Amino acid sequence: MKRFDIEERLINFSVLIVEITDLMPKTRSGNHLAGQLLRCGTSPALNYGEAQSGESRKDFIHKIKIVLKELRESHVCLKIIHKTKLFKSESMIKDAIKENNELISIFVKSVETAQKNIKTHTDSRKAQLHKS
Repeated sequence: MKRFDIEERLINFSVLIVEITDLMPKTRSGNHLAGQLLRCGTSPALNYGEAQSGESRKDFIHKIKIVLKELRESHVCLKIIHKTKLFKSESMIKDAIKENNELISIFVKSVETAQKNIKTHTDSRKAQLHKS
């Protein structure tokens, strides 16, 4: 997947999260979960933007792992909101959960690939040093 596509998906996910939280009931539990979801649900897009300027491969991986951590937190929060029926539109919650799951899968693979690339790069550098 192209960098622009994933960035756009993360931004669209954040917009969906904002819309969901704005529609949640203004009760103690509604406010608490809305605030939590708003923080963890918008964080992946912002952290992904920061990852694009990673200072090293390891820094990039670290920031992508933060994106993944926030997506997993969002997933649990969305499930709690769904089970407690603290929503106005069930279809919005289901769409958010579906997209959240897809984004988690994408970022799990991204971390695996990036870690494999670091290992391959390190191994090839070691091989070059031994040739010298």
